[in-house]
Amino acid sequence: MADTARRLNRRTFLITSGLATAVAATGVPGPAHAAPRARTPDGDPFTLGVASGDPDPDGFVLWTRLALDPLAEDGLGGMPSRTIPVRWEVATDERFRRVVRRGVAAAHARSAHSVHVELDGLRPGHDYWYRFRVGGHISPVGRTRTAPHPSTYGSALAMGFVSCSQFEHGYFTAYRRLAEEHPDLILHLGDYQYEYKKGVYTIPGGNVRDHEGPETVTLGDYRLRHAQYKSDPDLQAAHGAAPWLVVFDDHEVENNWADDVPENNSDTPSPEAFRARRAVAFQAYYENMPLRRRSIPHGPDIQVYRRVAWGRLANFHMLDTRQFRDDQACGDGYKDCPDAIDPKRSITGDRQERWLLDGFRRSRARWDILGQQVFFAQRDNTAGPVKKTSMDSWDGYVASRDRITKGWLDARVRNPVVLTGDVHAHWAGDLKADYDDPDSRTVGSELVCTSITSGGDGSDSNPADHPFLKINPHLRFYNNQRGYVLTKIGKDEMKADFKTLPTVRTRDAEASIKATFVIEDREPGVKQTYLRPYDSPRTRSQSDEELIRQTIQNETQP
Repeated sequence: MADTARRLNRRTFLITSGLATAVAATGVPGPAHAAPRARTPDGDPFTLGVASGDPDPDGFVLWTRLALDPLAEDGLGGMPSRTIPVRWEVATDERFRRVVRRGVAAAHARSAHSVHVELDGLRPGHDYWYRFRVGGHISPVGRTRTAPHPSTYGSALAMGFVSCSQFEHGYFTAYRRLAEEHPDLILHLGDYQYEYKKGVYTIPGGNVRDHEGPETVTLGDYRLRHAQYKSDPDLQAAHGAAPWLVVFDDHEVENNWADDVPENNSDTPSPEAFRARRAVAFQAYYENMPLRRRSIPHGPDIQVYRRVAWGRLANFHMLDTRQFRDDQACGDGYKDCPDAIDPKRSITGDRQERWLLDGFRRSRARWDILGQQVFFAQRDNTAGPVKKTSMDSWDGYVASRDRITKGWLDARVRNPVVLTGDVHAHWAGDLKADYDDPDSRTVGSELVCTSITSGGDGSDSNPADHPFLKINPHLRFYNNQRGYVLTKIGKDEMKADFKTLPTVRTRDAEASIKATFVIEDREPGVKQTYLRPYDSPRTRSQSDEELIRQTIQNETQP
């Protein structure tokens, strides 16, 4: 009876801009629902591509947003101010000879003509293809996948994770190279888009291309910026290659914000004005991401922390480290800050922390993976007794980190792994019971992806020669080039290839493996199995202090 009720309650839903419109999907191939009678727009409306996300064993979310002119100043994509019927199809083959679901969604002007289709009733652990149609126009075809059945492990999971794609700093070639890996799942860990107007955030040698529009403050600003990013063909390729799990960091709203507190030089200095900015930023974020209806924003609040199970193999605990955090201590930056160890300070907020700890206790997965935004392990940038760490990372919320770590230890989580973005460089390291004692117990592993473009090309270096790794012996790897991390997760090990590109200043650079690390089942900590020779040895004139300063500057926005 419970299973029957669940099936009846979990029908296919079409969601547009926070307003849920229930429309039953057809169960098997056959005639589509009759579309609402409305004139279709002239021109191709699928300039922003297609996407899917949040897979479960019997379904996923499908997404598209119609735009005839993505760079229209009002952010509405040059679309008419009327509802547009959008047909959609899901098939078990790329040529759509075996269609298993089809239906019609209504794309409303009030939601910037975005469409979210939630599907269930599909087979677990299978590939599907999908497309949309408006009048005579057919969208690109996307590939997606359902998660394995909850009682099975399924085959090894090919998962890539990325963060930090600043449009002005280079071409999104890393997205295309990741798409060409044919992953089963992609995690985006924040800074999907940047809020700055043209020329504010610049890199040495000058920016490669320009932002359109002013700094994003209004709903129209955020819609335009998302549309500019979504127009990029390399980003579209990555969205169309696999389902995504997305969480935001700071730049989807504003640099280094914390709960209701904007940054010091904010365009919205009061908490009231900033909450209004958050509200429109989150509305645009939902309109442009393959999120389920549980993430429909309510004013300045949005629910993005969530748990996605990949059979018995892995639990993905997707975190929100912005919306509920206490303000950064000691004025942000790298500081020797007594407030960082205040036991009352939290980066997750109490409710999310309880949710996460409860997830650890309930988990029976082989791997428990935290998909989150900012550096988890301690990173001291000063040798000697004085400790200077980043107040924007978990180092600024030491008690919060300690409670989370203790939570997975108390729950006897089999393999805890933290995945991180934000800092525009590849890192790998061990998570320790006591970071000030190098001989203390290793209790987990952290893998950090570099940026897609943010910071420009960066440079190669010998990771063994970096002072951060000397000061922090639990950190095992560093590389300051652009790229992504591709993992293969099986029952016995999790393998991570750190991929890098030589440049983002020109299109179509090739990606290659810079280093490979393995995390073995029941053996916390990372083990390096491959390191490509570095290209540019450190010059004798570069001091440790200069390298530390360059590293911090690379990960710090204006």
